[in-house]
Amino acid sequence: MLPFIYDIIMSKLTIQYSQTSDKGIKAENQDCYGLFIPDNELLETKGIAIVIADGVSHSEKGGEASQACVKGFLHDYYSTPESWSVKKSVEKVLSALNTWLYSQGRLIHNTSLGMVSTLSIIILKSTTAYVFHIGDSRIYRFRDGNLEQITRDHRVHYSDDRNYLSRAMGVDLSLDIDHCRLSLEINDIFLLSTDGVHDFITDSKLRHRIKQTSNISNLSQSLVDMAKHNQSDDNITCQIIQVLQLPSQQANEVYQQLTELPFPPELEPNMVIDAYQVMKEIYASPSSQLYLVKDQASKQQWVMKTPSVNFSDDPAYIERFLLEEWVGKRIQSKHVLKVIPLPRKRYYLYYLMEYMQGQTLEQWMMDNPQPDLKTVIALVEQIIMGLRAFHRLEMLHQDLKPSNIMIDSKGVVKIIDFGSTKIAGIQEISTPIPRQHLLGTKNYTAPEYLLGQAGSVRSDLFALGIITYEMLNHALPYGDALSRDINYRRCLSLAYTPSIQHNPMVPIWVDQALKKAVQCNPQVRYQELSEFLYDLKHPNPKFMQNNFQPLLEKNPLAVWQGLSGLLFLFNLGLLYLLLA
Repeated sequence: MLPFIYDIIMSKLTIQYSQTSDKGIKAENQDCYGLFIPDNELLETKGIAIVIADGVSHSEKGGEASQACVKGFLHDYYSTPESWSVKKSVEKVLSALNTWLYSQGRLIHNTSLGMVSTLSIIILKSTTAYVFHIGDSRIYRFRDGNLEQITRDHRVHYSDDRNYLSRAMGVDLSLDIDHCRLSLEINDIFLLSTDGVHDFITDSKLRHRIKQTSNISNLSQSLVDMAKHNQSDDNITCQIIQVLQLPSQQANEVYQQLTELPFPPELEPNMVIDAYQVMKEIYASPSSQLYLVKDQASKQQWVMKTPSVNFSDDPAYIERFLLEEWVGKRIQSKHVLKVIPLPRKRYYLYYLMEYMQGQTLEQWMMDNPQPDLKTVIALVEQIIMGLRAFHRLEMLHQDLKPSNIMIDSKGVVKIIDFGSTKIAGIQEISTPIPRQHLLGTKNYTAPEYLLGQAGSVRSDLFALGIITYEMLNHALPYGDALSRDINYRRCLSLAYTPSIQHNPMVPIWVDQALKKAVQCNPQVRYQELSEFLYDLKHPNPKFMQNNFQPLLEKNPLAVWQGLSGLLFLFNLGLLYLLLA
């Protein structure tokens, strides 16, 4: 959620756990386990990770493989961007780990079974458990007296005494991981175990032992001892995690934290706020103000963005304002306006950005009513570079429009506003504050948003396609039809206006690329921004082959003029016959 209330919110996510591992009758313990609870902002954005792995005994380096899985995952997972969703973060890390294990087995040990391990993971984030699993280690959930096996064993049985793992880390370059999401409840207990435990203790006995335990601090050791007593012939490892408290808050508690920093007063030239001297007001709108300020300590000039006092009692607005700063600090691109880390403590709600001299794309279009295609494509390419910086961090801009894009004096394009950005990782964090998801601008907002559907990279592509069309044609492909009251039927009936009706100089292949980019159905659009850019630069043969257009579309004025002329001649002939 918000930078300065992380610790307060996350102090309510509390777990108790116990972990035990024993080599059993084996000469070597090839099991490995780990648990990590961050003590900072990562606790909210990445969550608590619990991992267990069982090195496959008939692989040459099963123990090394299990250790690599556990230690590598715990290190690399917390190194992924905070904006990524849990699923994307885990999949990226596991894919890299699996490739490394496979290559080590092949190159060093010359066998596909060189370094192989099972792996089971739980990520506790906010009020959700994210489960990932491959192999035959297990994850159970104990709730309300019932024990449920969450994972499925990837083990194929030939007979009672013959079986093999069908899936594991390091066996193949392709990786097929089971995953699911579970809502958390207070007092949920999760049990992670290797087969040295669950192959020798029945589910009913596991359930009975957990049910009879009032304090789980010794439960893992108790289960290991029970497996030994039952003649377990493998390494024996288990982890027990109990959810004691969830990070839920009442709306008034969150509002109290959100308003901890007061809104700045209306600022005027020469006023000083937190040692920043106001030079001038750059821009003001009903929702925010931009001021050019000078840091009295460093003498550097920055742009200060302040919230509008009109929203001082609106927690959803304040959250979005703080998330703008959060986003800007994490995106590193020359084509995205940079948010400046504050050099000292602030006592009012604002944030600082780099000072950029130039004009908005909206103003540029007014000044350049007939731009050449090469110039437009160069601008589009820079916008795409900025959007990619968002998408790499699993963020959707959601409000791309000409007034949110600036061009500096050297021709460098920057995306300057992040107020509507959707962050996958933040969306996974529960909050009592209602989040408004439709924050775009009329005629640039993708139809799927207007229809209440989830957005994607293709939604930002739609907005970019509209902007590109507008730069070339000084018009919009659907006119003023993309309003917020649009329904599915009206959306399907929207007719794309060919560029030739506004600008005959736009090549047919460029117009077809624009048409594909702004299709109402997101599945029909380009999948990637790079595909759109490529078709703008290179004539697509498919577009050239299918370039037939009815004359009414190519030149409707000429069609109606021709029809009017024919009608005039017909009337003259009719009049002649009547008078003859």
